[in-house]
Amino acid sequence: MRILPIPPTVKNPPEWFTGDVWLDPVVSPQHDGQRLHAGLVRFAPGARTAWHSHPLGQTLRVVEGTARVQARGGDIVEVRAGETVSCPPGEEHWHGAAPDSFMTHLALWETPEGAESATWGSHVTDDEYNAPITEESNR
Repeated sequence: MRILPIPPTVKNPPEWFTGDVWLDPVVSPQHDGQRLHAGLVRFAPGARTAWHSHPLGQTLRVVEGTARVQARGGDIVEVRAGETVSCPPGEEHWHGAAPDSFMTHLALWETPEGAESATWGSHVTDDEYNAPITEESNR
């Protein structure tokens, strides 16, 4: 067993995010055979990921604020602090903060050995981000 050094907070790249988003790495593979990644990700109001997918899926646990999450072809869903959303393997999706508050989530994902942790696509447009959220699509 060993205690790992605290990695610095990094600002996520604009190629993959719209708005200001910061990452505090929690877990990253330390040796062969480890696949788990975890990060505490903080989004400024209205900030969001680009469309992307993970080969083995992704789990998001919202710990502060309200998130917006959408799978390609689906409705936008609001996820509140204390709630968890699971994005299946290969599902193209985006997630970000609601327009009126910061949002922080714990992101968990695994990466197959030798594979990229995510496949990134186009940025989520303002029209996509601002699509209506109905009660039916929210639960």
